[in-house]
Amino acid sequence: MDTFPDLGSLSDIELKDLIGDLTKEELEISYQRRILHGKIDILRAELVNRLRKRHDGGHDVISGDDVQKLTDILAGRSAKDEQLPDAT
Repeated sequence: MDTFPDLGSLSDIELKDLIGDLTKEELEISYQRRILHGKIDILRAELVNRLRKRHDGGHDVISGDDVQKLTDILAGRSAKDEQLPDAT
């Protein structure tokens, strides 16, 4: 990432140009963020539909492994923690 310029050394025109550049960059990033959120929403909807079909078909929607993963998350443990060698 570029360092922020010394604002005192910039002319008014340079400040306006910098504002314009950063505003344009922010708009592009915001657009990409909205696209990503849309994709995430589509994927979540697909997952919900699949889970609903499994449930309607008589399959368990949540497994014991899912419950254990949630328990580990809530307890602050992660899979990464379990993979670390014992320091003793």
